[in-house]
Amino acid sequence: MTPPPARRIRAAGAPRNNLPRRGAVRRSQMITTYGVGSLIAVDNESFIVSGIDDADRSWDRDEAPVIHEHRLARVLKVDHFRLPPASDDASKDGIRVRRFPLWHSCPECDSLQHVRDFNPPPGKNICTDCEEDLVPSRFVMSCEHGHIDDFPYWKWAHRHNREDGGSGHCGGEMRLRTSGRTASLRSILISCTCGAPEVSMEGAFRRSALADLKVRCSGKRPWLKGAPAEHCAQPPRTLQRGSSIVWQPILKSALSIPPYSGGLAADLDGHWQNLRGLSNPGEIAGYLKGAFNGKKVPSLDAVLELLAAENHEEAATPDESRGQDGPYLALRRQEYARLCDGNSERAQDRAEQFICEEPATDSSFLRPLGLDTPMLVKRLREVRALKAFSRVTVPEANLEVHEAALSLKPTNWLPAMEVHGEGVFVRLDEERLDKWAASVAVAARADRIHANHQRALRERASDPQQVPDSPASPRMVLLHSLAHALINEWSLDAGYPASSLRERLYADDSMAGLLIYTATSDSAGSLGGVVAQGEPDRLSKALRAAMRRAEWCSADPLCIETEATGTSSTNLAACHGCMMLPETSCEHNNGLLDRALLIGTPEDPAIGFFHNALAL
Repeated sequence: MTPPPARRIRAAGAPRNNLPRRGAVRRSQMITTYGVGSLIAVDNESFIVSGIDDADRSWDRDEAPVIHEHRLARVLKVDHFRLPPASDDASKDGIRVRRFPLWHSCPECDSLQHVRDFNPPPGKNICTDCEEDLVPSRFVMSCEHGHIDDFPYWKWAHRHNREDGGSGHCGGEMRLRTSGRTASLRSILISCTCGAPEVSMEGAFRRSALADLKVRCSGKRPWLKGAPAEHCAQPPRTLQRGSSIVWQPILKSALSIPPYSGGLAADLDGHWQNLRGLSNPGEIAGYLKGAFNGKKVPSLDAVLELLAAENHEEAATPDESRGQDGPYLALRRQEYARLCDGNSERAQDRAEQFICEEPATDSSFLRPLGLDTPMLVKRLREVRALKAFSRVTVPEANLEVHEAALSLKPTNWLPAMEVHGEGVFVRLDEERLDKWAASVAVAARADRIHANHQRALRERASDPQQVPDSPASPRMVLLHSLAHALINEWSLDAGYPASSLRERLYADDSMAGLLIYTATSDSAGSLGGVVAQGEPDRLSKALRAAMRRAEWCSADPLCIETEATGTSSTNLAACHGCMMLPETSCEHNNGLLDRALLIGTPEDPAIGFFHNALAL
């Protein structure tokens, strides 16, 4: 991980609370990379990002404005969201961090101990004897419940010469040195002045390495100020401090769609609960007049429309969708309906954040390719909220993971970011899709992916009786593979980096579409270039080119003939040479993919949904 540049404290722009600055990151990184509970390296120091318990006091409203997305807030059971504060030269404050890990070593004298035992002067992180910068421990231990602590160096170095169950220390001083012979763990050597034999770090990353030492999870949550240690029965694992599985964000997102995309929903923030308790338009009108005294009073008709839409959405959510993933599926269905219906720019004002229209040119010739009329999403807004995070395990679709909390006490808000951009909505011909999915050969390939994914879900579930069903179906795998193929094609043909585009899948019995849109908060793809790819003639050419490219992979014939690949064997014909995308672009961590369902196999081309497109 490349550390951000060091920052100097400025007299004019000193932090409001007189706390030293240690670095700068982008706001979006505070949601996706350096969120609450993550480890961040700044020059020769390492810190853990603090929780949001005190953020209401430390985050200035001007630097960390409120974000509104009513549909997502209702699902996550919060009132609003906050954009993390900026870290530019004009900012008054920023994100709070705490030093972690606490064990450091000196590269000069090889001393390995708690940072306080080096007795560094205030504001510095040096060895007082050698005046050398201290090096934070490369290793930490963590468990699947999100707890994290320093690696138990003493127990590791004395594992061969201490009594069973013994906990007292020998009184010696720890040493860490590198032999330099290799770049492996074998060259990292730990010793103690008590005379214990020098040992290497080799074997420390075995799953049972710490359990064999009878090291239990400490239950510590250093990102939460004053958090007591929790009892935890999970076995701890040794991890590299910079490893990606030390911190994985659990993000939830939603598109702003009418009637919540015009700005009125944000104006009503703080009034929703009161408005829901009123029974007739007269009471609502009276409340609005009093609540917005001295300000422009919102239109009564518009407010009634919002309340009616909310009640309709709540009533339309079936009971079986009220489980863990049900509310998010309901969000997708609402978005899918709006993407299919569109929202013309001519009928909206400039405040409207969702503009979706059919192409002006004829798109009927896309029907033989298996596509319905595409929709050009000329303006969209997505809010991504950091709900929680996980350690050791990687959260993915339908996979149960423990969600580590962002705060010690429940809050009525969550940190979030918003992306303003554009995209193209592609929908498949459902009649042709159902006929294709009924094929025995197609169903057999999808069933193999489904079985492998279901096995992975079963192995990871805490309750074998409550295993969620895998979403892998012929429809879903096809749409997912098509999204990857189009993103890869557009990145080559239109000049967009694949990491600047993102997929959003709408795949179940009632949906058969995908949205490809700008995924980053910068300017990449924000000037109409993505929308232009959705014009029927361009889309037709891109689709044919993508299918021709998918016919051959540099790893063929191994790739197309493989029985299973990818994490937990959840892919078939998909590898880094043909279908994989940057992790920021994919919703399913590059799983549930099979390009054979796009173009078929050499033995059976008919299983490919688009195999006829190659001949047109």
